[in-house]
Amino acid sequence: MQKSLTKYLYISCLFVFSIVINGKIMLDQNDKLEMPLPLPYDGIVYSSGDLNKFIEDSINSKKQPIIIFGANWCPDCRIFSGTINIPKIKSYIDNHFEILYVDVQRYEINMSLMEEYGIPSQEGIPRVLVFNYEKELI
Repeated sequence: MQKSLTKYLYISCLFVFSIVINGKIMLDQNDKLEMPLPLPYDGIVYSSGDLNKFIEDSINSKKQPIIIFGANWCPDCRIFSGTINIPKIKSYIDNHFEILYVDVQRYEINMSLMEEYGIPSQEGIPRVLVFNYEKELI
């Protein structure tokens, strides 16, 4: 569990760092994770059509689509979501991206959707899918 948590904290930091490299966001000591961590997953069962519509709608609104597979029981998923919710990061994300959180619960729902994008479902969560404006997974 500790290794997994450390891995996702590292990934979250890389995500934040990649935004900072673009010169759009400068974080300081006041930019911290809010507690309690968010619970962004809502138990909705999606179809591939729902995801395609989300991707299409995001691109039509001039925002890049991001789909995040995860669950509220997963500390890594909640830390990642909390990182995205740091106000300076959230502002940047809201201006450039649309995010859809897809709940997998205890690997009981929406698992086949990951496989449609070539992601083996047994590899765990969170799984972050970022699409370009041509609807291609990058």
